[in-house]
Amino acid sequence: MNIENSKAQMRKGILEYCILALLRTKEMYVSDIVTKLKAASLEVVEGTLYPIMTRLKNAGLLQYRWEESTGGPPRKYYSCTSEGEKFYQELHHSWQDLNESVKKINS
Repeated sequence: MNIENSKAQMRKGILEYCILALLRTKEMYVSDIVTKLKAASLEVVEGTLYPIMTRLKNAGLLQYRWEESTGGPPRKYYSCTSEGEKFYQELHHSWQDLNESVKKINS
C-alpha cells in the first residue's frame, strides 16, 4: 500500500472544509487560497482547486465576482454564501467530533 496515496486522500477529504473556512470571512482569488493552504502545510495546486470551487459554487455554497486586473485577464474572487456558512458550521462540528474520536482511539 502506498502511504502517499493515503495522505493525498486525507488532504482531499478536508479541502472543502478548509476552503469554506478561508472564504467565510474574506473573499479570495484562487491563487490566494492556494497560498493560504500551502502556508498551513496543505500542498495543493490551482488545478486541484478549480473543480472543488466549481462544485461548491454550483451547490450554492460559494459565489464569485469578476474584478479587472491591471496585469492580465480579469480575476474571479470567491466568497462564502449564507448557505456556505451554514454548511461550514456543519462541517466544523463534524470535524470536531471526528477529531475527538481519533484522539480517543490514539490515547
